[in-house]
Amino acid sequence: QVTCVEVVEAYVERIKEVNPLINAVVKDRFEEALQEARQVDKLLLEGPGDDCLEEKFPLLGVPVTVKEAFSLYGMPNTSGLVNRCNVIATSDATVVSRLKQAGAIPLGVTNCSELCMWYESSNRVYGRTNNPYDLQRIVGGSSGGEGSALAAACSVIGVGSDIGGSIRMPAFFNGVFGHKPTTGVVPNDGQFPNAHGVRTSFLCTGPMCRYAEDLEPVLRVMAGPGVSKLKLDEKVSLEKIKFHCMDHDGGSIFVSPVDKEILQAQKKVVEHLESDLGVQVQRVAIHKMKYSFQIWSAMMSSKDSEGQEAQRFTDLLGDHGKPVWPLWELMKWLVGMSSHTLPAIALGLTEKLVNLNLSGKAKLVSMGRSLQEEMEALLGPDGVLLYPSHPTIAPKHHSPICMPFNFAYTAIFNVLGLPVTQCPLGLGSEGLPLGIQLVAAAYNDHLTLAVARYLEKAFGGWVSPGKV
Repeated sequence: QVTCVEVVEAYVERIKEVNPLINAVVKDRFEEALQEARQVDKLLLEGPGDDCLEEKFPLLGVPVTVKEAFSLYGMPNTSGLVNRCNVIATSDATVVSRLKQAGAIPLGVTNCSELCMWYESSNRVYGRTNNPYDLQRIVGGSSGGEGSALAAACSVIGVGSDIGGSIRMPAFFNGVFGHKPTTGVVPNDGQFPNAHGVRTSFLCTGPMCRYAEDLEPVLRVMAGPGVSKLKLDEKVSLEKIKFHCMDHDGGSIFVSPVDKEILQAQKKVVEHLESDLGVQVQRVAIHKMKYSFQIWSAMMSSKDSEGQEAQRFTDLLGDHGKPVWPLWELMKWLVGMSSHTLPAIALGLTEKLVNLNLSGKAKLVSMGRSLQEEMEALLGPDGVLLYPSHPTIAPKHHSPICMPFNFAYTAIFNVLGLPVTQCPLGLGSEGLPLGIQLVAAAYNDHLTLAVARYLEKAFGGWVSPGKV
């Protein structure tokens, strides 16, 4: 009904209209995108039958945005680090290349937190990204620019990565869908920083979308040959899923209590599943979840099976520049002279603390392994857990520094290697998005994606910020 050029032009205009407010797209490639759109229209005019094209190019002409931490040819690849200001990608990350080969058209790259290790997307290279539902609120991190761009209808699908909730928190705060796949299926190559040592089992690359039905086709393209592990062709009977529900982590001293509105939204999901599908949602209390932050932190800094130490964050901060001394950077920050953000400096200062109590750390790593076994046994081949995405709705700018460990609600599933889909559940009383995490056992991504499609129909999915 419309040409690819018209579609791309519409998204370009949308970005030009809203980006001055949200600062989500930090570098565009509009000219190249329009040129690629013209080639798509030419291909459609001259090309073979529709079926053949659809098979070869499942995302033909679909506008996408890419987190700036991923290499996209010709685009900056700083990850918000001032020392990398002059780094321009000379190739595409594996997932970006696969999306392009499937016919997708990248419009540009989106903002992230400094070195992708904080849940507010703000840095000294591009500044701060704002939430389209309330410009005074955060967009989450580290794939925050992606969440904001999708919510503001600047893009159809986005490329995100997640080592502690970096896909799911932005998806939650911005009211869109995000999927953290089972670990080790979608390649992480071509992003900075990439995971090394034990963290290669925790970092995941995955899709972020406004519509639940888009997650699966994008995930198929991203996973490439590895997709067969994910059972995406298996038909899911929702009535046969064993649903479990947990309202909070059990009361960690490091984490905020869960907001009443988030609990209320989760309760509505439970009631809807029970009344509409006739299932019994089982309430569970998994004691070890109370130590989610401690387990994640210990596992992130542990040695891998070959005894290799985890990469130090301080070393990453010094990329393309001189070594960084976090205490000196803090002094400089206090007088406005540091090129780093406060959360990055704080992480540099505290990362050594984890190794001060080695016996305590070993216990936590062991607790993590035992929790993984417990979760796999609970969920089995047909289980889905409903769990809050975050203890609070999108907080105001800068406030995460007061509650730095609230990301534990998402982070725990990275070290457990489980697939999780973040699903929006409409807006709360302040006009801010609500949502829920859907968790399954490893390689059962098809279950959480099916439940996300079902809940989108029941609760409305993404709501345009313009309607607020």
